[in-house]
Order: sequence, then structure tokens, then C-alpha cells
Amino acid sequence: MPHSTSSNLFSYRKYWAHRFGVAPQLPMSRAEMDELGWDSCDIIIVSGDAYVDHPSFGMALIGRMLEAQGFRVGMIAQPDWTSATDFQQLGRPNLFFGVTGGNMDSMVNRYTSDKKIRSNDAYTPNGEAGKRPDRTVSVYAHRCREAFKDVPIIIGGIEASLRRIAHYDYWSDTVRKSVLLDSKADLLVFGNAERAIVEIAHRLAKGEKIQELKFIRGTAHFVKEMPTDFAIKDSTDFDKVGEVMPPQNPYQEEPACDKAESVNNDEIKIAPLIQPIKTLRAKTAIRLPAYETVKNDPIFYAHASRVMHGETNPYNARPLIQKHGDREVWINPPPIPLTMQEMDGVFDLPYSRLPHKRYGNANIPAFEMIQHSVNIMRGCFGGCSFCSITEHEGRIIQSRSEDSIIQEIEAIRDTSPAFTGHISDLGGPTANMYRLACKDKSIESACRKLSCVYPTICPNLNTDHSSLIKLYRRARGLKGIKKIFIASGLRYDLAVESPEYVKELVTHHVGGYLKIAPEHTEKNVLSRMMKPGMGTYDRFKTMFDQFSKEAGKEQYLIPYFIAAHPATTDEDMLQLALWLKRNGFRADQVQAFLPSPMSIATAMYHSSKDTLKKVTRQAPDILIPKSVKQRRLQKAFLRYHDPKNWPLLREALKAMGRADLIGNGKQHLIPSFQPAGTFDMPTKTQPFKTKYTGFDKTKPRSDSRSSKNRRIR
Repeated sequence: MPHSTSSNLFSYRKYWAHRFGVAPQLPMSRAEMDELGWDSCDIIIVSGDAYVDHPSFGMALIGRMLEAQGFRVGMIAQPDWTSATDFQQLGRPNLFFGVTGGNMDSMVNRYTSDKKIRSNDAYTPNGEAGKRPDRTVSVYAHRCREAFKDVPIIIGGIEASLRRIAHYDYWSDTVRKSVLLDSKADLLVFGNAERAIVEIAHRLAKGEKIQELKFIRGTAHFVKEMPTDFAIKDSTDFDKVGEVMPPQNPYQEEPACDKAESVNNDEIKIAPLIQPIKTLRAKTAIRLPAYETVKNDPIFYAHASRVMHGETNPYNARPLIQKHGDREVWINPPPIPLTMQEMDGVFDLPYSRLPHKRYGNANIPAFEMIQHSVNIMRGCFGGCSFCSITEHEGRIIQSRSEDSIIQEIEAIRDTSPAFTGHISDLGGPTANMYRLACKDKSIESACRKLSCVYPTICPNLNTDHSSLIKLYRRARGLKGIKKIFIASGLRYDLAVESPEYVKELVTHHVGGYLKIAPEHTEKNVLSRMMKPGMGTYDRFKTMFDQFSKEAGKEQYLIPYFIAAHPATTDEDMLQLALWLKRNGFRADQVQAFLPSPMSIATAMYHSSKDTLKKVTRQAPDILIPKSVKQRRLQKAFLRYHDPKNWPLLREALKAMGRADLIGNGKQHLIPSFQPAGTFDMPTKTQPFKTKYTGFDKTKPRSDSRSSKNRRIR
């Protein structure tokens, strides 16, 4: 059964094949296997991304982790999926195929938020599009089965992780089955997979059958019979669909139903009761509504989403069960987070940090961006409703040691042929959650909140940035390091708690522009995003401007915003456009909400209900901008300055009773005249661009290096 403690990743006895030593790069051909003296691979990883031997690429990290356990690991990257031939190129793996779609969900990777096919793929040589199929995990798994019928197939990575239960799929506008069924795989590994995949590999190597590997944390699998030592609790028993319930304590046994509440002293006093609750929970599994139910009833889908998100804390999460026809999918609790020692071990593995040699001089855009960056932590406790980081990486921050990070920077400096003295990023899912955690482990273990920083920062959260400041200062003091940029997303609501951190960041780590993500200006939308209000942004901007001035630097904040998020009205977008104009921002390209699998906002999108509150059939619907016209209009408000958008905006402003904003004065949003040649509106052959790259400030750029300091969203 799922256990609350786990063996150290590096405590297993190495498999006998470790005698072959470390491969310069994991082999992608039989010729490379021959050079290494291998007659076969123990494990073959099949990936939708090009193979880059760098810890920012999941297939490389898992491959090197398994190699460190003594296994011979081969790579099949971006195979031709139209037949099984490419899946046979390394021969039959002795233990299993590991299948991943890559660093992104294959549908997000290929399609824009307007369902247009993207013209490039950042994880493919020369950015070439079309090198992976839609729903990559399922297609690859089927081909692996065709290639070697009796070999176990284990699916993982972001695509499998976020599709582990019945999920709304934006591109087909349907609720799809768990990818475990669609792929016909034997086992699904979700989240950061090191613990699960290492245990699985060693148990298979000892002769256990794949069907015997049940109840491992961080995995989902089929069960024929319910375990006799588990109590099965129906999710509707404690989150009754259609009934209104008062807010609940976030530390009690069941999920908080109405809102996240800050912890007070009275709540902390119940800590002695936590252990009996945990004992009870450890032998309780939750039955979610069946696939057929959530497929046909958006209210039950929203209910299932709420319950699932209540089971994300690895220290108190219960297993979930969901019936799909005559099959039962059992989803175990998330994996126990890695210790700092284990994190160091994972990132200190012998990566070449280069694309595989078969790619020659081809440019792989994602590698070009990431090759001189360093990942310092994992996880995010922000809980933004439109983001799925918590569902994949978890909300418990897992940090590397300062020494390990410094050693990686030195390795980049000393070995990378393209290094010019600039580290492009020290970060992770967020820039400034390094070593932040709950002040009390017992409270962290019992907490049921979706976010540690919304609606306000939890008083039990340690917001001390001193470890991160120390790391920055030590890193920038290294010989041969000219500049260290911070390009990961910054939680400015945390940053303002540490003026010393903001000063260090602004003085030494900004390349003229710093990008942050308020996402919107209006409370109506921000409350559904679980994002702080603009007052926090204003506080951060004041600090940013002050410390930039003190450093004698001309620097600018570049805010990100999202159009068409659930609950966003046209009036909300108008107010955002007016804010942009008042503050002199002109959006270069805009980002529209994309309902990614499993996120809270996606449940809102599908159900038209605010799923952060109790879901009832009588609850008022929230506005969901779904139509092409409305999504186009909301994006047009973000680009109010583009003459091509003016005809659409004039029509909308008149319909909204705001014709007073049309005119040629400074107080107007758009002019009344139309320049010649700017009447063309987007068509099927001229879609709006939706990849978001930031803002062009009305002042000229003062630092040409700032163009390098951009992040992929």
C-alpha cells in the first residue's frame, strides 16, 4: 500500500550492468550500443522531444537516473510513428519501455489557444514542426506494443501526468478517458518520477511481473478488486453535489470546500489531533464519479476536479479510484518529495549537457534557451488556477544545496563551448521559492489548502529569502561569470516581503527588463485565477523603480496578462486595456487562456461554475469566453494600439456604451480614424498570434541583452 516514507534514491544495490560504466550520451543506435559493449538495453525511453542530455529535459534526467542505478538505458527520440520499425531499432528492452510525450503536452505543443497549428516546435532540431503525433503518449505506446508485444509499457511525463484521470480535452471539446486506457499501457507514472521509476526498475529486475507492481506512490494502474484493507469512501459523501456547505477548516479530514483560509492560532491548537486523522486517512480511498458520469455531466466533472485537487499534498493525500466502463483506475497518492541530498544527486549526474551527436549542428531552440540556465528547485505552492505545476511537481518545494548549484555553474563555465560568461537563469517553476517552506512540519503535513499565498500569504509560511540572496551573491562572484540573469517567473507578492532580495535582484540580475505576471488587473478575474491584487504589483514596482534608480540603471517591468480566462468579461478587458494605456504598455503579442488538462480553471471552463467554491447546480454560472469572436475581441483589448484591431474595438465600445473612448485625444483608447491599409481583420489564413513574448515599452530599449532574458510560457 502507499507509504509515507521512501527509500533514498541512491540506496538501492546497483544492477549488475553497472560494470559497463557511464555512457558519454545514452545510445540512440545499435552502433552506439556496440561501442559501449552492450548486447541489449534494459530500458528504452521513447520521447516526443529530441534527445538533449541536459537535466532540464525529462527523458535525459530519468535516463541518467536509471543509468546511475546500474541499468543500460537507450533512447528513441521522435521516431516515425507511422509504423513500428523505428521502435525496434534498439532491439527488445529487457525490462520495459518508458514512454513520454516530452517536456510539454503534445496538444499544447502543437496547437495554439485558438486551435491553430503552430509553425514550429522548440524541442525539435531546427524548430521543425510535425515531428510528433497528436496525443503522442498513446500513439507511441501502441507502436511499442506492436514492436514487442510482451514488453511492459510505462507511460510518464507531463502529458501522462495531467491526463491520469478522466479529463476535459480542449481540442476535442470532450471529456476523455484516463490516458492509461487510451494508451493501453501497463502502468502510469505521474509527477516527478524518480522514486517510482527507480523502484519499478529494481523490482522488475528482480523478477517481479508488471502486474504485481501496485500501490506505488506516484503511479496509476488498474485494479480488478478493491484492496480488502482499505475503506472506500464515495466522494459525494463529503462534497455533496448541489448542496451548499459552510467553509471548513483546512486541517480537518475532508477538503476545504468554500475558500482557502489563513491559519489562526485556534486552528494550530488542533495539531495533536492530526495523527489519528492521518492514521484513518492512510487506509481510505476515495471513489470519484465514473468516467461515464463526468463525461456527460459537467457538474460532476467539476466535483471530481475539486476532490482531486484536495488530494495533492503527499503527506495526507488519499488514493483515488475512478471507474471506466468495466475497468477500475487506481491513482495512488503523489510521491514523497526528494530531500536536498537526493536533489543534488539527481542534478549531479554525468550529463553531457549537449544535444545528441546525431543532430550535428542543428539548432534545437529549447536547448539554445536552456543550455546555460540552472534549475535550483522544484514545485510551486502558488496554486494559480490556470496552472498545472502543483498537479505535476507538487506544492512542496524541493531545493538543491548551494554547493551543488555552484558546481553546475562552474561546470557550464568550464565545459560549454558556447559560454560567454552569462548564466541565462537561476530558477525553476518560480524564481524565488528556493528553500521556502511551512514553518511547522506537522502543519504542512496536515494542510489541505490549494495555495500558501492566496488570498494572502499564510502566516505559517517562511518567506525568508536570505538563502536565495546568499546563492545569488556567491554565484555572481565566481571567476569568469559576467552576469547571472533571473528569467523564471517571479512571485512578486513573496518578493515584497524581502526588500533586500528585491534590491539584489534589481541591482545585479535584470537585463534592462524584468518580466512578471500579474495576469490581470480586475478583482473579478484575479479571484478566479487565485492571484494577488494589483496593490501588490504597485508595491513591487515602487521597490523596483527605487532600486533601479539607486543602481543608476534604466530598467523596466514588463507585465504578462491573459485574455479570455474563465469569468473574464469584456468590461474586465476594457479596464485592463485602459490600465495598459495609462501605464504606457504596448503588448507585442498576446496570450489567451488555454484550458490545459486537469487545471482548476479548465474545470471552470468546462462547467461554467466557480469551482473554487462549492459546486451547485443552482450556483450562478460564470462567463466563459468561448466563441472565436469574443476571444478575438478580448485579445484585441490587450493590443488596443494595433490599427488592425481598431474596427473591432470601435464596434465593441459602441455596443458597450463606451463610445466616449473613441477619439483622437490622450483620454481616448482608440482613434476615430483608420489609417490606410489597416482594415484587414484576422481570417483563417491570418490568425492572431498567440505565443506571448512580452511588451514593448514606449521608451526605446536601453539594454540589448534584455532580448536574451525571455522565458517560454
